[in-house]
Amino acid sequence: MGKLFDRFDARFHVRRPHKRFLQRRIPEGLNYTYCFGGLALTFFIVLAVTGLMLSVYYIPSEKEAYRSILVINDEIFLGWLVRSLHKWAASFFIVMIILHTIRVFVTRSYRPPRELNWIVGCCTFLVAMASAFTGYLLTWDQRAYWATEVGTAMIQTIPLIGDHLMYAVRGSAEISGKTLIRFYSIHVLFLPLCMGFLMWMHFHMVKRQGIARRL
Repeated sequence: MGKLFDRFDARFHVRRPHKRFLQRRIPEGLNYTYCFGGLALTFFIVLAVTGLMLSVYYIPSEKEAYRSILVINDEIFLGWLVRSLHKWAASFFIVMIILHTIRVFVTRSYRPPRELNWIVGCCTFLVAMASAFTGYLLTWDQRAYWATEVGTAMIQTIPLIGDHLMYAVRGSAEISGKTLIRFYSIHVLFLPLCMGFLMWMHFHMVKRQGIARRL
């Protein structure tokens, strides 16, 4: 990889103007537990790429959604592989965030001046869980339908505003095609934009403040 990057740099001169980004000092005493954040970013990139590929063939329609999933799995060249990569990357993405959060908590890296970065990381986890929940319905099968039915019904238990929030999430009183379109829009547009912004904030603060490793 070093020789390949040298040949690339000889033509595009990337290294010199981005020296501070590409050649940073790493504190001593770090271990592989400090890689969980970078692995989470890697899985997010896999999610973004495979999600874009799946969106070419997926049809967010009450009548065509499940059929389009079958087409992706059975008829599209390597469609099953792309969908499997998307599914497993989503699971590992959440696992890496949890492991990264545990490492930050154990090393007490949430303390000032990094408390804002801790808050951003927690928001990232919430957005990741929301993305997993909205994406689960897109298969539009019985398991996804009833899981969403139970999940959205829990919102109804919130005092005073529960009914209004549930209707806002579903788009109707029951799980329907409106819910599918709403979840699809949230899953592929709003949540990825929020996730990208939060991760940019997170890594930007890490770059500015440095890697914390004190106990």
